[in-house]
Amino acid sequence: MQLKKIDLASDGGHLLPTYPDVSLAFMDKAGIDMAILSFPELPSNDSNKELISARNQEMAAICDLHPTRFAFFASLPHLADTEGCLQVIAHAFDCLHAQGVALPSSCGVGPDALYIADKAFAPVWEELDRRRAVVHLHGTQTPSSTPYPGPFLGIPITEVPNETYKAAAHLVVTGFKRKYPNVKIILAHLGGSMPYLAARVAALSPYMGCPLTPDEITEDFKSFYFDTALSASYVNLQAIETFAGWDRVVYGSDFPAVPSETIQWYDDHLDSFAETKERKPGESLHAVHAGNIARILQK
Repeated sequence: MQLKKIDLASDGGHLLPTYPDVSLAFMDKAGIDMAILSFPELPSNDSNKELISARNQEMAAICDLHPTRFAFFASLPHLADTEGCLQVIAHAFDCLHAQGVALPSSCGVGPDALYIADKAFAPVWEELDRRRAVVHLHGTQTPSSTPYPGPFLGIPITEVPNETYKAAAHLVVTGFKRKYPNVKIILAHLGGSMPYLAARVAALSPYMGCPLTPDEITEDFKSFYFDTALSASYVNLQAIETFAGWDRVVYGSDFPAVPSETIQWYDDHLDSFAETKERKPGESLHAVHAGNIARILQK
């Protein structure tokens, strides 16, 4: 069966007992055949191992109950826990049949937080590269003295998209993106502010010690994939298509983190934008809805 619409960015929420039914009702209304569940952010302290295990087991159970409607990206412990991460990766892929892993932009809290391309995390990336894993990268705020500008500009508006960009840029300038080419990294929210700031990184980072050339930096930025969750406005879609290409864009909803009305508002923009790009009826929209992610996941 050819899937017509796959929702990459479907937030696992709190996995209440009614969650599958709530999600299925939304999916049926939105014409979504399959959703890939993930927790974009879980506590990254030393006490999160049991929570991580429980969340992965719960998501796997939902997938077992509805195998044609759900898949999932596994969560990992703090990446500094190398042994714990490798154990979770093996269990998630080999036993729970995860389609990939979901990573936050950084691990830890406050001044102790480290971005996921820190050299201490290299063993985890080596294993993900060996497995040719898919990684869904979602920004998370590192607590600071100025967490966000004000109540009308909360963390999801100002912090999450910029943290996604910062983590992506860090993966590029540290050489991780180039060193682990078998890992397919999907950036949430069309990469946040990445399409607009990538050239700035390419132009200035070499003067700050980055060994990569501007062209190499740009090339590595273009090798990411991008989901449309909470980002499918005309300007954003035009920017990402121009920068990376339509074949690197995949559909995402962020349900149930955002209401269905907001998702529909963005979906309408996506539909309208795709119509302007059609070579054959439905071709461009199908690529984003299902074709691109199916190729990434090799479904």
